Amino acid sequence: MKITFASLGAILRFPPWGMILLITLISSIGFLTLYSAAGGDLYPWAAKQMIRYSAGFVIMVGLVYVPPRFWLDNAYLFYGISFVLLCVVEVIGFIGMGAQRWIDLYVFQLQPSELMKLALILTLARYFHMSEPEDILKIRNLITPLTMVMAPVLLVMKQPDLGTAIILLISAGVIFFLSGVRIWKFLIVLALISASVPILWSFLHDYQKNRVLIFLDPERDMLGKGYHIAQSKIALGSGGLWGKGFMQGTQSYLNFLPEKQTDSIFSMISEEFGFMGGLGLLSLYGLVLLYGLKVTLEQTTAFGRLVAQGLTMVFFFYLFINIAMVMGLLPVVGIPLPLISYGGTAMLTLLISFGILFSLDRHAQQKLPKQAMGYF
Repeated sequence: MKITFASLGAILRFPPWGMILLITLISSIGFLTLYSAAGGDLYPWAAKQMIRYSAGFVIMVGLVYVPPRFWLDNAYLFYGISFVLLCVVEVIGFIGMGAQRWIDLYVFQLQPSELMKLALILTLARYFHMSEPEDILKIRNLITPLTMVMAPVLLVMKQPDLGTAIILLISAGVIFFLSGVRIWKFLIVLALISASVPILWSFLHDYQKNRVLIFLDPERDMLGKGYHIAQSKIALGSGGLWGKGFMQGTQSYLNFLPEKQTDSIFSMISEEFGFMGGLGLLSLYGLVLLYGLKVTLEQTTAFGRLVAQGLTMVFFFYLFINIAMVMGLLPVVGIPLPLISYGGTAMLTLLISFGILFSLDRHAQQKLPKQAMGYF
């Protein structure tokens, strides 16, 4: 193809630079907070996070030019690779903080469950894109996608990683609902889950049971098992309206606030920048969600709509669960704050997700066939 100044200009114009700037702004807030969490030092968190973002940034912008047909054709392949990696974790996975969730690649530790969140959305979107509307109404046709969901969920719960398992189930539920699965089938599943609570409870680890008990009774053991959430609430409230100032948060500096670089990072931001700072950050997240909704509404294919809505809803539930968790409105389940919390695979997966959203935005009017190439 001959490259002209006009075509080159069109290529450079297309990436939604406003959204990319917004994502960079949110990530930069994360870099500053990690710098502050380390007592004014780029190490051990901020510098690594910036390197990861830089690598992910290149991938994200490059994915703008990958057409949705590529994701449709290779969805099952990505699912298969992610599932195999989850199995590898069970055999040679790195153990840290009592969980076996990572594969040590020496340059960084890969968390396959993060990749599975993306692969599951693509796989379910492909399955329902290929299905006729009347087929989706038949229960027997839901057995295959349900198996695709439950197999990785069980592996992730075994690690154990209850938070990621919940996100996988929620994202799958969103895709099922948007595909046209009737609401009464969801009610049956919810009834079965409710009836199984005593059995599921017996499979939880002791620390997971304690988190639920502390959630139900916050005063139960504030100096022991409830210490994390108690300190998180203190940090949230102590910031007041405008906060104590950058690098002036006493709860984090004096190490009262556990996991300040990951799960509790929103509490630290609220302590340093107050209610207005937290509200400002939520406003930036709101703009990201509006963009995801806009891309969804512009899609002309079932695959595009399901992927765009699935990625947007996963982003929303990350945000909602993390903030509700640090406020004590939900049990602590270890969900990071998107683009802010320290974590390499989570950051990379999010940036890949944005790259796919940008691709769907660029190719919104392109048609996709009902018969895709497949490797499985």
